[in-house]
Amino acid sequence: MAKRLSDREISQFERDGILFPIPVFDRAEIDDRRARFEAIEANRAGRLPPSLNLKAHLVVPWLWDMVHDARILDAVEDVLGPNILCWAASFFAKGIDDPHHVPWHQDATYWGLSEPRAVTAWVAFTPSVRENGCMRVVPGTHARQIDHRDTRDRFNMLPGREEIAVDVDEADAVDVVLAPGEMSLHHLLLIHGSEPNRAGYRRIGFAIRYIAGDLHQTGGIRGSATLVRGRDFGNFDLEQAPEGEFHPDAVARNNAILKTWMKMVLPKPGTAKAPRQPVGD
Repeated sequence: MAKRLSDREISQFERDGILFPIPVFDRAEIDDRRARFEAIEANRAGRLPPSLNLKAHLVVPWLWDMVHDARILDAVEDVLGPNILCWAASFFAKGIDDPHHVPWHQDATYWGLSEPRAVTAWVAFTPSVRENGCMRVVPGTHARQIDHRDTRDRFNMLPGREEIAVDVDEADAVDVVLAPGEMSLHHLLLIHGSEPNRAGYRRIGFAIRYIAGDLHQTGGIRGSATLVRGRDFGNFDLEQAPEGEFHPDAVARNNAILKTWMKMVLPKPGTAKAPRQPVGD
């Protein structure tokens, strides 16, 4: 039986590869989380550096709690099943009048998973609307992997500056509009992107990457992940909770994980430099 989503919503996700909006946190809760995030930025030269943002839940205890939150996981379980790993969890923030953007792409391009049974839970910390560069998707485009190419665009937020190597009809695109505290779920292969922030306020989202528990990393490298629900199949090294916010032991473990991740998720030779972040949304 479904835990959170209706049969109609599950069918919609299977058809479109996207489901939104899904209420998760009330306004007071999400405002508190935004304040905590902005306090972290203020203490770290205005941003959470990429090295700590790949799996931010491994260095910040309240983010560890967030990726385990039943209000998120109940919906994820309805589309992935009872055994769930958190593969990554990162903030994606666009500043006021920020030229950075995300071309049309698929998340699966560099993930190196054995199967595309994975979803992103994108939790809005601020309003996410067309004006400030909300995520845009092309529903129903999650059936297969598509080749990508390097755009050589320095404002491209994606790890390999990539974009899909086919044209997208903008008339088919849908804006994923979210209020603070709402989330969307999108499939690993769904074509999506986002425009620059042209608004007078920030766009902040927390993208949690969940994968089915029985998957494994390809390419001969053993990855790590956080078991958030169900059983462990032994295919990943299991990550542990941080002892405190940016605790030295947690940061050291994170740095070791980042080195392994860089070996796993490098763009193909000749496409781009090493990834700056896991993906862009």
